Amino acid sequence: MESEKTNFGSLIIGSYARPSWTIFFLLFTLITILSIQLSTTTSSLFPTNWTLIRRQQQQQSFPSSSASDPITCSGFFRKLPKRKVVMSIEDFGGVGDGVTSNTEAFRRAIWYMQRFQDRGGSQLNIPNGTWLTAPFNLTSDFTLFLNQGALLLASQDVKEWPIIEPLPSYGRGRERLGGRHISLIHGNGIKNVIITGDNGTVDGQGKMWWELWWNRTLEHTRGHLLELINSDNVLISNLTFRNSPFWTIHPVYCRNVVVRGMTILAPLNAPNTDGIDPDSSSNVCIEDNYIESGDDLVAIKSGWDQYGITMALPSTNIIVRRVSGTTPTCSGVGIGSEMSGGISNITIEDLHVWNSAAGVRMKSDKGRGGYISNVSISNIRMERVKIPIRFSRGSNDHPDDGWDPNAVPRFKDISISNIVSVNSTKAPVLEGVEGSSFEGLCFKNITLHGIAASSKWHCEYVSGFATEVFPVPCPEMKNTSSDSSWCSPS
Repeated sequence: MESEKTNFGSLIIGSYARPSWTIFFLLFTLITILSIQLSTTTSSLFPTNWTLIRRQQQQQSFPSSSASDPITCSGFFRKLPKRKVVMSIEDFGGVGDGVTSNTEAFRRAIWYMQRFQDRGGSQLNIPNGTWLTAPFNLTSDFTLFLNQGALLLASQDVKEWPIIEPLPSYGRGRERLGGRHISLIHGNGIKNVIITGDNGTVDGQGKMWWELWWNRTLEHTRGHLLELINSDNVLISNLTFRNSPFWTIHPVYCRNVVVRGMTILAPLNAPNTDGIDPDSSSNVCIEDNYIESGDDLVAIKSGWDQYGITMALPSTNIIVRRVSGTTPTCSGVGIGSEMSGGISNITIEDLHVWNSAAGVRMKSDKGRGGYISNVSISNIRMERVKIPIRFSRGSNDHPDDGWDPNAVPRFKDISISNIVSVNSTKAPVLEGVEGSSFEGLCFKNITLHGIAASSKWHCEYVSGFATEVFPVPCPEMKNTSSDSSWCSPS
């Protein structure tokens, strides 16, 4: 046997000593064929997890927003040159002791910085300290920058929160008739605005407002922490917003808004403390945010009943990506219920929601009218979410007696796919509105674990297609009356 090995080795060595192009060519061909077969076999045994790879890329790239990053919508915000004038709130008499009111200091600062609109812009720095203030307005071509350790603290005096006109797409305050309180940080008709910092904090001290709501002694609708109206090219990033009296961030009638890298916190029982609510706005990017609240983490809106129908200003081209958080009373992402101006071209992906009442929720009702169309919801991970997917109605929530009971919403081209939920307690609830139309509703690759065998899908006034869905969906989601190939497994 030893001599045979030696002879074989000599044969190999000899072949290399006397190279033959024919042998090289045959060896190269053989290796190529084996490589292709091995690659094919490996791919079938271990399919590429593109979702995992993409999430790893996202984690590596955060918080970068460079143009080379293919997984960001931050390009909705048009980059701006460095501000010409940079000053501190202390330059205007501000005192960061947590006791002295800085309301006049902020107003003096904004009044002074208005002169630099279209002239290089300005930046107001908030240093380390606690800065007590009543609501104040922003201006165009302006940056509000909160340094690390800076705390902007909202006034606890209700009289320091002025009453402003209701939004025309709502017709009245959302909670009470008539006007509404202004937001702590407010902007109307402004452009090229940045609200950012080195993880500084804005605290709305909302408990006072929540108690007015709980005690039913609230006279006017509560103010938001930040509201921007009819504004363009806005970046909100790298800050902590907490304890908002009402909805936390509310861009309404706005264009080109980016909300990125924010931490938004409220007690989990704080009423109506939504995280981010784009409303009748277009080109909105909401990504890489962490939210804990007493209401929806993100809610996309577009006006209320006949007022929203008349204004007809939809929310469109909105991307919600890589948002995580918890809300025990509401949903990770909600669409509606104020959707009377229409909602379209919505992408919601890569969400992580836990310990919440619902994961994905669409809300509407008679009187809303409007439409929800071209919505893609995918790659959602849920843990201990009571109802993972919910369409709801019946809030009987109208601005006044002028609402039209014949105005029903329309739903078209809604895709919900790649959903995994563990420790859920109820099967999906899909309650449509009687008389409304559904066209192109697709559920695909959805797995909901932990639901009792006795728990069945609850479906009314909906129709669509479902494939690769567990547990088995309701009959309304097995529509075979038309071509469903577009909802087939990919």
